Amino acid sequence: MIKINKTTDALIIIDVQNDFCPGGALAVPEGDKVIPVINQLSPRFTYIFTTQDWHPANHISFKPYGGAWPPHCIADTDGAALHPQLRVKAANNLLKGTKVNLEAYSGFQGTNLRRLLKKSEITRLFATGLATDYCVRATVLDAVAEHFDVVVILDGVRGVDVSPGDSKKALSEMKKAGAFLAKSKDIAP
Repeated sequence: MIKINKTTDALIIIDVQNDFCPGGALAVPEGDKVIPVINQLSPRFTYIFTTQDWHPANHISFKPYGGAWPPHCIADTDGAALHPQLRVKAANNLLKGTKVNLEAYSGFQGTNLRRLLKKSEITRLFATGLATDYCVRATVLDAVAEHFDVVVILDGVRGVDVSPGDSKKALSEMKKAGAFLAKSKDIAP
């Protein structure tokens, strides 16, 4: 069992947005399945951070502008909003991918996440969200590089798996970098 320390641990919820859930512009298969896990865990944390893709309509990551993805999470649209079934109290919300010509998979990229974590004296992050093989992977790897301990909640993440096995490979990469992988049942209340 992993015991949560309410003064030094934080939950990070990565991109649980309408466009990444079933019916969205860039839906992660079973992306909405992370929501009950997050809703069960979130009351245990004093510190909660959410990230959201918040793209301009002509963002570089979109296919019409040379990117790999269909338009998604366009700023101030319903698709960019956090999923309405997500129940999270008083989260620090961070918007990423806000500049036309810059990709931003990691929650640390172009945000003040590092500063907020240090200011709050957070030393360990519990990572949940979408997608395992993209934004979760990038955020976790950056967190480890920034010397945070990281626990990836396996039943609280889902991947796109553009190529079969991408999520499994991403989890392996996160573990190799120093992240710990656990299921929500292994997190003590």
